[in-house]
Amino acid sequence: MGEPRSTFLVTGGAGFIGSTLVRMLIGQGQDVITLDALTYAGNRRNLEAMAGDGRHTFVHGSICDRPLVDALLAEHAPDFVINVAAETHVDRSIDGPAAFIETNVVGTAQMLEAVREYGRDKGTAPRYVQVSTDEVYGTIDEGVFTEESPFRANSPYAASKASGDLLVRSYVKTYGMDAVITNGSNTYGPRQFPEKLIPLMVLNAIESKKLPVYGDGRNVRDWLFVEDHARGIIAAARHGQAGHNYNIGGGHEMQNIDLVHMLCAALDRMQARHDGQTYAGQITFVDDRPGHDFRYALSIERARNDLGWQPEKPFDTGFAETIQWYLDNQDWCRDIAETKYARQRLGRGKT
Repeated sequence: MGEPRSTFLVTGGAGFIGSTLVRMLIGQGQDVITLDALTYAGNRRNLEAMAGDGRHTFVHGSICDRPLVDALLAEHAPDFVINVAAETHVDRSIDGPAAFIETNVVGTAQMLEAVREYGRDKGTAPRYVQVSTDEVYGTIDEGVFTEESPFRANSPYAASKASGDLLVRSYVKTYGMDAVITNGSNTYGPRQFPEKLIPLMVLNAIESKKLPVYGDGRNVRDWLFVEDHARGIIAAARHGQAGHNYNIGGGHEMQNIDLVHMLCAALDRMQARHDGQTYAGQITFVDDRPGHDFRYALSIERARNDLGWQPEKPFDTGFAETIQWYLDNQDWCRDIAETKYARQRLGRGKT
């Protein structure tokens, strides 16, 4: 038996994780209002499958626009508010942290206040879900992070997300808000903005560009397929305990350099170079970035026990599907590359 029909307000719903979440919710028969500022990573094409679907409403706007958020709550009376909107790339947070503080801290505060005041006026409020990251915990050499691990953010991006998480916690403790937090691991899949590792490497490879890898490439990441991540967010929204945070991890750790070699080998099979050389010859090592976390790893026991969630997509399958999607959708990639931000950054992003 499926979940009851509900109304969801999803912020950042035109982005990578957000649009996957929106498509999944619509596929489950839910009603969704998408709020997205359509900055560099938001793309209306990610939502084109919902064009004309009466269950989906798109609104162009920012989570920092309090009157707009108030109006959406009043008009649609959502059962759930899922805040996916965020500035997310560590390199950009090092270059310019102010935008991260504005969206991830101030924007989160605006959303929380809007939901709190709506609940005070109406007598009931939607459940609030904050979509966050494993990077709030910092780096770990051995073992895994649990939901009780302390925050030790090492980049302006991670610090801004940790700040948002702490604001949510404070609203639960101080105002009794019905809210949960999800902390996801490195997410991959179709429609990811091409500054991120996997799409960047695919596109650079087929364009005969260098494949830049930070340091010696031995940094370890835990990889999670985007649809599994979206399922975890929905499970936390539906079944999470108020005030709890839930680690949503993929359970597939790899060193960055091993992933890049795996990607090159896959491309050798799927779209070989015309000169007969291997894509691995394009790998180049570059100076490490400041504060680069060595390893992330999450325990998902709470999500498994409380939510009945665990990742389903085998990494090898999701990895191959993702590479093929970028090979088949280079028009989408070109559309992204035409944005001002992409012209400035693509080709110099690193892992």
